[in-house]
Parts: sequence; structure tokens; C-alpha cells
Amino acid sequence: MPEIKLLDCTLRDGGYVNDWNFGHDNLVSIYERLVSANVEFIELGFLDERRVFDRNRSIAPDTESFNIIFQGLRKRKSELVGMIDYGTCRIENIQPCSETILDGIRVIFKKHDRKKAVGFCKQLKDLGYKVFVQLVSITSYNDEELYDLIDLANKLMPYAVSMVDTYGLLQQENLMHYFQELDCRLEPEIFLGYHSHNNFQRAFANCSEILSQQTERGLLVDATLYGMGKSAGNCPIELLAMHLNGHCGKKYDIAQLLEAIDTNIMDFYKARPWGYSMFFYVAALNNCHPHYVTDLLEKRTLSVRQMNEILIRLEDYGDKQLLYDRELIERLYFDYQKQISVDDEKDIRKLSEIFCGRKVLLLGPGKSIERDRESILKYIRENAPLVVSINYISDELPLDYVFISNAKRYVQLASALMGRKDIRIIATSNISSMSNEEFDYSLNVSPLLDESADVVDFSFLMILKVMLRIGVGKVALGGFDGYVGEKAKDHVNIYMGHEFSKEEARRLNAYGRRVVWEMGSQIGLEFLTESQYLHESGTE
Repeated sequence: MPEIKLLDCTLRDGGYVNDWNFGHDNLVSIYERLVSANVEFIELGFLDERRVFDRNRSIAPDTESFNIIFQGLRKRKSELVGMIDYGTCRIENIQPCSETILDGIRVIFKKHDRKKAVGFCKQLKDLGYKVFVQLVSITSYNDEELYDLIDLANKLMPYAVSMVDTYGLLQQENLMHYFQELDCRLEPEIFLGYHSHNNFQRAFANCSEILSQQTERGLLVDATLYGMGKSAGNCPIELLAMHLNGHCGKKYDIAQLLEAIDTNIMDFYKARPWGYSMFFYVAALNNCHPHYVTDLLEKRTLSVRQMNEILIRLEDYGDKQLLYDRELIERLYFDYQKQISVDDEKDIRKLSEIFCGRKVLLLGPGKSIERDRESILKYIRENAPLVVSINYISDELPLDYVFISNAKRYVQLASALMGRKDIRIIATSNISSMSNEEFDYSLNVSPLLDESADVVDFSFLMILKVMLRIGVGKVALGGFDGYVGEKAKDHVNIYMGHEFSKEEARRLNAYGRRVVWEMGSQIGLEFLTESQYLHESGTE
């Protein structure tokens, strides 16, 4: 049976959840519990010269900072390590190992930095540290790149080389491929490590698979208390400890780990939960950086199916899948929105004939629809307008048409629309019908987009462009309130609203004001309800 050691990285990887602000008492308590639980390695945090010293945080500019944070603690059985993301901490900030609380330093790096990073590891080794070579995003390595890294590592002779499944992509087959190549080719004295993430709920299963392998090499497996960590979280150390106690004769004190979870971790979990989620599943499913998913979600216009259709296109851009490029995902989003074109001239003519000479009332989903319902109904009684709602339907107000430009909204509205045969649907060409029936009117989305804007598919601007195309010279407006940054206050239907930060709300309101200013010279706009698009006051 191989020599097996556990490395707890709660104070480092868990820090992505709380910006490493555990509080000094928690830092010390977690450390003491892990020592008492007999965990072999404890990672105390990041060494990052971009951050100032703060005794409450497990991220610090130099090794002396960790001496100060953990000074005066009792003699330990566990070995202590820190981590450096290559390029964020110069060697000048690292004292000789004999002068610090640290026994080792782990260095993470992307594959294109491997030669320089291993050179940096040599400098750390010369200072007396156990050095851990961490292969970030192991799934991005092809065999040739992996062999090159192994050659570099064998010359360095670090304490360990670890596979880092940064985005939780490893399934059993490719996990075993990387394991076997490293196990076969690394010098036998080097420990082989594994750091998991739980995007596919594979963290514990993959760790167990690693630990079941027949090898003479020492194995090092990372884990965290309650799985606390970046993205979907890590393998829970309490599960691994239980498994190793039952199957490998280890003697970890599970009670100490549970005490640490209950006392030191659960408050962070309640404030900002981590773990398996659809968000991280979608990122892993598409083998891409999670920021791409974040960007598309923030559009608040796409169904999950459409997000997948955009993300799969990242395959054509090689390493860009896992190396985030905001301009790339913006371009793919815009191209996707305008890719489906229809011959809409016939529908435009029909709408022009219907709307010709009629007053028009456009309804947005703002809360003023409820607050000012009587004044809106009065306007309808006195003017008999054609009433068009935008990406929502009202149960309280008479509607003639609904304009659908947002695929996510359409998915939410689809069943209600099926029961409203009195409402005709005007849909943009990026929307796919969920029934076998075609929409009443289908319009090209491309000319309705604003490619130069931060919000290329702002529904308010899009419907005004439609009105101009069909010859409407003036519209009344209700429910275009703008945003305050709270779902319950932004949308008449709380279940269809979106959470916005105050800054996002200000940005959207500023864009809305620009739309009103620019479009007001082309089409008459009469606001029946209060709107932040008419004021410079932001979101207060």
C-alpha cells in the first residue's frame, strides 16, 4: 500500500469564498483543529505581494506575515505550507525556510509558464522548502506538454507533483490517463498529488479512485473542511478522513474536523454557500472557464439551451476555452443573437397596416404597472390604443400583443401564452417557439440590436426600433420604471425579476436615459408612469 497523506487547503482554497477573511480567531482555531485531527499537511494560505498584511486574512505579502499570524502556537505534528500563484510573489519576499513557520511552498502555474515556474521552484528549494509543483488545469495538457513538465520536474525533484482539476472536468477515464502517465514517468521519490473540484460531483469519487491505485509511490490528496472552496468547492476532508480510516488504517480524528466545521466554517457557508450547482455544471459541461458562464447569465436574456449553444463554440478557439477572454464571449453572444435571420418584410407590412393611424401603448414590467393601474386603464378607455407588452403579460390590463425578445422570459411565459389566444405574439428571430405553431409575427433581431452598446439587446430600444419600422410616430409608455437593484422592486412579477447590484442598476438606467434622449428625436414618447429613464438621479 502506498504512503498516503492528506493536505487540508481550507485556509487557502476556502478563501475564495470570503476573500480570505476568516478572522484571526478562526484562523488559529482551524489550524489547531486540523493539527489535533492528525492531518499531515495544512496549507495556511496564499503568498501574494499584491495584498497588504492583515492578521485576519489567510493571504499575505510575504512569509514573515505567516510567522506573525501564527506566532506562539504550540508545537505541531502537521507540516505547514503556503501557496504562490506564479508571478504574484517575488523570491525577495520569501525568507529561508529555517526562519519561517512554513515547511513547504506550493506553486501553481498555467502550462505556458511551466519552464519559468519550475525555475522559480528551484529557487524555493534552494531556500530549504519542500516544493510542490501544481499543474493548474491538468485537463489542458496534451501528452507532449505533460511529458515536458515531467522532464522538468524530474530534474527539480520536488516533494510532490499534483494534478489540479481546476474546473472539475476530470472523469474516471482521463483522470486515470493523467495519473498513469505521471506515476510511470516521475522519479519514484516524488509524491503524486491530486486537487479536485466538485463541478460534476466527482471530487470524492475521484479522490477515492486515486487512493485505490496500486503504486509504490507516495500519494498526496487535497481536501477542505466541508468542501469549502473555489467554484463548486473541493472534496470534503471529513469524508476522505473517514474513508482512509476505514480502508487504509489511518487514524484521523473525525470529531476534531466536525468541530471545526460546526464552529469555524458553517457561518461562512450560510452567508455564501458553495458546492455543486447548475452554474458550475454548465461550465464543466462545456469545458470552459466559469467567467464565460457568468457573462452569459448576466445578460439575463438566454435560456440554458442557448447558453450551451454559445459556449460550445468556444471549442473553435483552443486554449481560450479555459483562458478567459471577455471580448471573445461578447462577440460570440452578439453573433449568436443575430445569426438567425428571417424574411420579415411580409410581417412588417402586416403590422404597418394594423398599427397605421392607431394610438399605441407600450407596457414594461415595472412595479408602476400595479401602482398606477387605474391611470393606465383610464388612458386605455379614453384612447383605445393597441396595447403591446414587452417580455411579460399582465393579468390585470388588456393586451393586444406581446413583444418577445428575451429567450429566458419566453421560457417563463410560454405556458401562460398558450392559454391566451387573445394575445398575438411578435417575436424576434432569436426566439424559438416551444410549440409546433409559428409565432404570429417574426422579426429579424439583427437590425434591432445595438452593437456599440454595453447592452446590445435592450428590449426598450428594440421595441422602439420596431415601432419606427412599422411607421408609428408616437407611443405612450407605462411600466418602464428603470432599475433600483432589487428584484422585488424592479419587476411586477417577483419570480421573473432579476437581482441587480446597485452599480448594474445605475448602468442600465444610464443606458435607458440615453435611449430616451436619442429615440425621442425620432418617435414621440409619452410616459404615463414615473421612470428613472427621465432623470439623472441614478437609483436612489
